[in-house]
Amino acid sequence: MSLRDQIEREIRGCGAIPFSRYMEICLYDPAHGYYSSNAEQFGKAGDFYTSSDVHAVFGRLLARQFEEIWRALNRPPQIEIVELGPGRGLFARDVLDWSKKKFPDFFAALTYTLQETSPALRAKLQDSLCEHLATGKAVLPAVGRRALSSGQVGGDTEIYRGLTTEALLLVFANEFFDALPVEILSGSGKLHIGMQNNRLTEIWLPALAEELEFLDRYGVHPEEGERIEVPIVAQGWMHQIARSITRGLLVMIDYGYTRNQQLAGRHRGTLMAYRHHSASPDPYQAPGEQDLTAHVNFTALASACESAAMRCEKLLTQSQFLMGIGEKNQFADAFEDCRVPQERAKVALQLKHLVTPEGMGEKFQVLLASRAIDSNIVATLSGLSFGSESWTAK
Repeated sequence: MSLRDQIEREIRGCGAIPFSRYMEICLYDPAHGYYSSNAEQFGKAGDFYTSSDVHAVFGRLLARQFEEIWRALNRPPQIEIVELGPGRGLFARDVLDWSKKKFPDFFAALTYTLQETSPALRAKLQDSLCEHLATGKAVLPAVGRRALSSGQVGGDTEIYRGLTTEALLLVFANEFFDALPVEILSGSGKLHIGMQNNRLTEIWLPALAEELEFLDRYGVHPEEGERIEVPIVAQGWMHQIARSITRGLLVMIDYGYTRNQQLAGRHRGTLMAYRHHSASPDPYQAPGEQDLTAHVNFTALASACESAAMRCEKLLTQSQFLMGIGEKNQFADAFEDCRVPQERAKVALQLKHLVTPEGMGEKFQVLLASRAIDSNIVATLSGLSFGSESWTAK
């Protein structure tokens, strides 16, 4: 049975489903979901690529930042990094390899836990991180995901740890939140997917009070002809992340917006489908064969952190964050392997793509939040040395 047939059968049996449910099936169905069944969609030969696909310097710079955090907190005997949605493991491998080479004391204290539900991607992780998994330095826990069933959106939001809760914890999420299911509201109500003449069709039903309240607090209400995403599932994930951090930090990198930017008329109706590096606003064209994403509401996510008694630092662009980390040694992490000028020139272009506004530098933003760590220590981190004054969730 194709994914479209599965969606149609659920609608015939249970009635129209919220768009978030449709999006979850398309992305995370255990058998045919976009992320569950295919591990070849990443990279320049697939449908999209991440910062780790550009060059290993992304992971190397973050390894430098993680080591600086560990050192600033008096070198605890154990530190755990939990990466949400590690994909093929390129970032994890770069962090672990560079830490082993450059920061052996930090590497000795480190446990790297990979939280991935996709069977195809878990197989890739077993391959790309075989050495670190064999030594126990990397951990791939048996992560469960609730069975997909009608009316149930979001899957398993539990944070899986390899160490005890007393160990210092860093949660890393790069392009994780943009792929979580969203609700869509318009002036006509809340978007549902139904059936008409044996075809999928859009149906607008009344929105829930929780969704309208979300727009009151963190976003904007749609004007005539507009569609606005309501990322309720993302809020649940952020609450769970915050509860999992007894002492430690969250480092989240994604593309998104603040409420003030939405009030200014930007980032409205950001849902997009991606296939073979081509973007389309049509989420119904190829269920299970295209990525579906929506921009991240940083105001809402920061508020979720703060409501759980975490402290949010200033919101930075990826450019500011990476420039702060790399400035001290003039990005030597990028050029160390270069043997001839041509290689250096190529790496310089890749680094430029990561940090300049024309590349990924201004499209992605970094939210850093901490718990039970002196704010003065956090403020000294090199990744926070660039950027504007402190940002709060308003």
